[in-house]
Amino acid sequence: MGMMQRREHILEELEHAQELDALQIAIEELRDHFGVDHMVYHWVSANGDQYGCGTYSDAWRDRYIEQDYIRTDPVIVGCFQRFHPVDWKRLDWSGKAARAFQREAITHGVGNQGFSIPIRGPNGQFALFTVSHHCDDDTWATFTDANRRDLILIAHEFNQKALEFEPGRAPEQARALSPREVDAMTLIAIGYSRAQVAETLSISEHTLRVYIESARFKLGALNTTHAVAKALSRGLIVI
Repeated sequence: MGMMQRREHILEELEHAQELDALQIAIEELRDHFGVDHMVYHWVSANGDQYGCGTYSDAWRDRYIEQDYIRTDPVIVGCFQRFHPVDWKRLDWSGKAARAFQREAITHGVGNQGFSIPIRGPNGQFALFTVSHHCDDDTWATFTDANRRDLILIAHEFNQKALEFEPGRAPEQARALSPREVDAMTLIAIGYSRAQVAETLSISEHTLRVYIESARFKLGALNTTHAVAKALSRGLIVI
């Protein structure tokens, strides 16, 4: 099985998952597929309920919870203030507490490089999808440049599945968008041009137009901008 086929197989299994444990299986397989040290997905609902899956060690996870690092972690703090993916080097690590946290994280095998994708969902949900690795700056820049778009799509697919398992989540009243329609509308929502969306999804711009028009019809939207707004407000896509 080729690299692309392997990834599609993992995501297809994720799409049909019926329980939370499937997210953990998928994230481990995706970590191996991309050849990185760690992948982590963590979400917090509006009422404070949390769920996480990932490949950090149990020792680091327990230490993180014990020290309540979620309140001071520069990645969490920095990404909560952003809407677009961020390389950890762009975050503020200047404070003494932040530097100490970074040293401890690296000691626990987290890696000196990281790329995190913040996600906003319906009703105040906030999630973060993170890839981390230990390597030099040039190697990491090459990796993120090559995989940025794929990681964004994967992050949102993880979040869509996690939302299905959220306790008390009401069923959607709107007509469901297909996985390809969700991918197209998500990329448009985060600012990709139509040409970039078509390239990312490996489809023609004509096919992309079909997906967009289909989504617009299902949402009862006047135009693409209106469709994106409706999809966001109904939780059909998240950015």
